[in-house]
Amino acid sequence: MPLPEFDHRGDLPEGVHQATLDEVLAPFGEQTPQRQLVTAKFKRIYELAQRTGKLERFVIYGSYVTAKSAPNDVDIVLIMRDDFDPRDYDDPTAIVFDHLRTHNELGASVFWTVTSGTLLETLDEFIAGWQLKRDQTFRGIVELIVGEMK
Repeated sequence: MPLPEFDHRGDLPEGVHQATLDEVLAPFGEQTPQRQLVTAKFKRIYELAQRTGKLERFVIYGSYVTAKSAPNDVDIVLIMRDDFDPRDYDDPTAIVFDHLRTHNELGASVFWTVTSGTLLETLDEFIAGWQLKRDQTFRGIVELIVGEMK
């Protein structure tokens, strides 16, 4: 099912919208050179997170999933299985789980937790919380349906 249309601000309507990789790439992936660059980073992070074999949920929020023609980066939340430990992986994979290095070296903002983490809310409530923007309004976000990379 394709993602919904943008609202008057250029955001997805409020909610957590599930989509396949192809459904994400269609509206966000290749419209401008900047989007192509950011999409390559997004796909690399997805590939590395998938490589662990412990990726449960993958959430994309921020300017990448808006009508903005030139997002600076991609903002991602990774939910990993409880038995995940980034120290178990080589540097190219483990970098995704180091927020500062991911920002500096991959040009993305990545936050992560494990499924039972130290959350004070349910996992769905935690994910829904990423809809809140800096101006305290809400926008839609996308949960990638986790599967195999093409």
